[in-house]
Amino acid sequence: QVQLVESGGGLVQAGDSLRLSCVASGDTFSRLDMAWFRQAPGKRRAFVAWINWGSTSTYYADSVQGRFTISRDNAKNTGYLHLNFLKPEDTAVYYCAADPHGGAAASEYDFWGQGTQVIVSS
Repeated sequence: QVQLVESGGGLVQAGDSLRLSCVASGDTFSRLDMAWFRQAPGKRRAFVAWINWGSTSTYYADSVQGRFTISRDNAKNTGYLHLNFLKPEDTAVYYCAADPHGGAAASEYDFWGQGTQVIVSS
């Protein structure tokens, strides 16, 4: 069992940056793929970014490509999402997720954090 705890959200202005963190409990995090999803009010949870267990491969949603960067530090059991050039449409609750074979679909993940709110004002 893995528990994930996100932090780093907040209220920022358009064009600002944030760094979200996802701290995992247990000793299996380094063997899990990790992803970030987000859910805006009234919308379904949407894929944002993915990184494999060894940080050798990443994948991004088109809407964040070139602005967001996913990374991880397995020694610290922590994953990160760097959000740059934020836009009002990036406003959402951001969730990290982990799974041995996770992809871009939320249904593929067994382990989820509780979410952290990001609000971007124009």
